Amino acid sequence: MTEFLMRITFCCTHTKAEPWLAAFRAALPGADISEWAPGAPQAEHAVVWSPPQQFMDEQPALKGIFNTGAGVDALLKLRLPAGATVVRLDDAGMSVQMAEFVCHAIIRHFRELDGYEADVAQGKWSFRKPRSRGDFPVGIMGLGVLGERVARAVAQFEFPVNGWSRSPKAIDGVRGFAGMDQLNDFLVASRFLVCLLPLTPGTQDILNRATLSRLQPGGYVINVARGAHLVDDDLIALLDSGHLAGATLDVFRTEPLPPDHAFWRHPKITVTPHTSARTLREETVAQIAAKMAAVARGEPLARLPGAVDLQKGY
Repeated sequence: MTEFLMRITFCCTHTKAEPWLAAFRAALPGADISEWAPGAPQAEHAVVWSPPQQFMDEQPALKGIFNTGAGVDALLKLRLPAGATVVRLDDAGMSVQMAEFVCHAIIRHFRELDGYEADVAQGKWSFRKPRSRGDFPVGIMGLGVLGERVARAVAQFEFPVNGWSRSPKAIDGVRGFAGMDQLNDFLVASRFLVCLLPLTPGTQDILNRATLSRLQPGGYVINVARGAHLVDDDLIALLDSGHLAGATLDVFRTEPLPPDHAFWRHPKITVTPHTSARTLREETVAQIAAKMAAVARGEPLARLPGAVDLQKGY
């Protein structure tokens, strides 16, 4: 078994370190892997989730910063060590979870299962006229690893699928739109809107009154990306006006969602606690360990799958 002689520090808030350390030690025999504490020795690489600024300040020699999630917006708010490469997860079992979640939300609304649930709770045996999938085109904002998997999954249910991304993407069964010049056309062509964008200065507040108003009447919003993509009050206003029929929201500007937030009580909003795609330890360790092993063999960090362009933010 090959041994990897490197020093790795682990700094993931809100999780117990020991199971992760044991898994990494098994995957990278010979590596010096330890949980970070203030004053810890310098490391070559770090495995992180929401580390404090103190961690970055005390680890100026880091070469690779491996994030245990797909989104790196919180990490990029920190001052990072000069020359360090940030590497995000590019799947690790998250894309199939995301596809499950989004398809469930779409089908629940399209088939009016929420209405049936309400009727059953009142002891009512009801009937609703079947609706045509052709009348419910699904727009996917963001066509990275997760977005592409979601788009392909939705297409399997024979909904028309539109995809919007920063640069053109060709996906079988998906009508592609790219760049700000085609955003309006994408929105007008969609009734469902699924946000899977990375959070950057250019995408913050992108789900606002102006953009959401362009959706087809009776539109439905599904946000599984970041809470800061959505202007909360604009969504509520469009729901109350009747232009939007509903929303499923898994991410929020403040998490946990404050008890007094209007989203909890709005009859057209379904809230879930940031659970659309959870980090799976076994898959995550395997992916990060494989990337570290590639670095140990001489592959440049910047060429690894998931290496982040710090200018773009993803």
